[in-house]
Amino acid sequence: SDEQEVIKAIQEAEKNTSGEIRIHIEGKLNKDAYERALEVFNSLEMYNTEQRNGVLIYVATEDQKFVICGDEGINKVVADDFWDCTRDAIAEQFKNKKFKDGIISGILNAGEQLKQFFPYQKNDTNELSNEISKG
Repeated sequence: SDEQEVIKAIQEAEKNTSGEIRIHIEGKLNKDAYERALEVFNSLEMYNTEQRNGVLIYVATEDQKFVICGDEGINKVVADDFWDCTRDAIAEQFKNKKFKDGIISGILNAGEQLKQFFPYQKNDTNELSNEISKG
């Protein structure tokens, strides 16, 4: 049921934006969290959107680390601190051991942030799966 709540949050967030949000969860890191998040981003083909506006929220549960990766279409138009409020929303919940709530907060915040630059379009299609990937 936790997974369904997260998927529902993705669907809700994507009603505001043409951006595509995915979640990847795995246990232990065997390298730098950002490097691993980029590997996952590429393996999930997150770059496979028309506007290059995919976002991956990567979570390594055992290491208690997470990374937010936006594709180049996003990074070209936003300020360097664009993801700070999303990061803070996740971190606040994670500090209180509310991991599902943290992920959902991050998803909804990302959707709100993205709509400024990538508003929902009438002909928008869901370009990437909303399913949670696991490693």
